[in-house]
Amino acid sequence: MTTGKILIISSGSGFTADALDSNLKKAGFTTVFSEPVVKSIEVNRIDCDIVLMLAGDYVYDSAEALVYIKDITSDDDIPFCVIGYEQELAQIAKYIPEERIRKVFKRPFDAKYIAEELTAVAEVASEHRLEKRILLVDDDPTFLKMLQGWLSDRYRITAVKSGMQAITYIAHHTPDLILLDYDMPITPGPQVMEMIRSEISASEIPIIFLTGKSDRESIMSVMRLKPQGYLLKTMSKEAIVEAVDNYFIAHRWDYLN
Repeated sequence: MTTGKILIISSGSGFTADALDSNLKKAGFTTVFSEPVVKSIEVNRIDCDIVLMLAGDYVYDSAEALVYIKDITSDDDIPFCVIGYEQELAQIAKYIPEERIRKVFKRPFDAKYIAEELTAVAEVASEHRLEKRILLVDDDPTFLKMLQGWLSDRYRITAVKSGMQAITYIAHHTPDLILLDYDMPITPGPQVMEMIRSEISASEIPIIFLTGKSDRESIMSVMRLKPQGYLLKTMSKEAIVEAVDNYFIAHRWDYLN
């Protein structure tokens, strides 16, 4: 049984990275490495349980990546841990506040000890890990962040900002529910739903529209696609959370069978 998935951010490979990787795998972790650039981190971060930075000289030229790491670990409540020398740790602290760093390991380090400590971090994180996974799709970052806050204490949340990001995500993952915005640029919600329904592996994923579109024409055009629901963004926090809870309550036997 795996302990969890760790995203290791490092620049290149070497003996220390290999030793760390080996000990983490022995402890039951799945590991994936990423270069310290936003694009690479974005691709590899999906469903990771811990982000571990193996710091090096690159941290002095990685401001954009450090800010991105701060944002994703804060928004998704992912434990962030770091290995480095004092000067490297000081540089990281300029972008990622102390309270966002779960564990600090100073060089030189014992890879076996780090694996043991991260096992404990994963155990604590697993207590907060919830069974149902929801994919949020909305091009409005303010609403997206707010909705994450409303639902993250009940469900495991992944948030993406476009229809194509959603399609990319479900190519490799199967959420229990998609909350989909109607009015998005390039690929609007109804088109995203049609694309999802056309994929055999994803066609059964439940979709609920969550949108500001309340006119009859928009509602009827979407309902013809037979989504599992249609919620308005103007609804209160309590009403939206209750609607999502009720969906899972009503379909709980579907997940048990």
